[in-house]
Amino acid sequence: MKINKMKKVLIALDYNPTAQKVAEVGFSMAKAMKAEVILLHVISDPVNYSSAEYSPIMGFNGFMEMGQLQLDNIESLKKASKQFLEKSKQHLGDKTIQTLVEEGDFAESILKTAKDLHVDIIVIGTHSRKWLENIVIGSVTEKVLNNTSLPLFIIPTKKHN
Repeated sequence: MKINKMKKVLIALDYNPTAQKVAEVGFSMAKAMKAEVILLHVISDPVNYSSAEYSPIMGFNGFMEMGQLQLDNIESLKKASKQFLEKSKQHLGDKTIQTLVEEGDFAESILKTAKDLHVDIIVIGTHSRKWLENIVIGSVTEKVLNNTSLPLFIIPTKKHN
């Protein structure tokens, strides 16, 4: 039996504050495998960035230290997302991490990036929404799972009591 070494890990991060946990756990796994790390953020719907429920990009501490950012158009969102991924890279403490910002459907963009970059595994979080919400809005993680042959490392991010 031939064992393939995992050389590239794609960590998909969304705008949710739980992205910090996903990045940290995915990075730890990648480092244990001595794999290259790629952080990906997908801009799908600019409305996500205006929600009072979440930070404008994701949940890492230190976002506000980046200064005032105008998030009123796609170019501003791209710039803010790139800056944030750079801040995330600093948080993880590895200058070799590659960062990418893509536009489009979350699941499709994750799958296309994974294919284009020939990654060996995708790390993604799941918010464990209520079943009715999953039926109505779908699940990015489920879409990725159902449309790839790559291994997935799914990190549950729902807070438990």
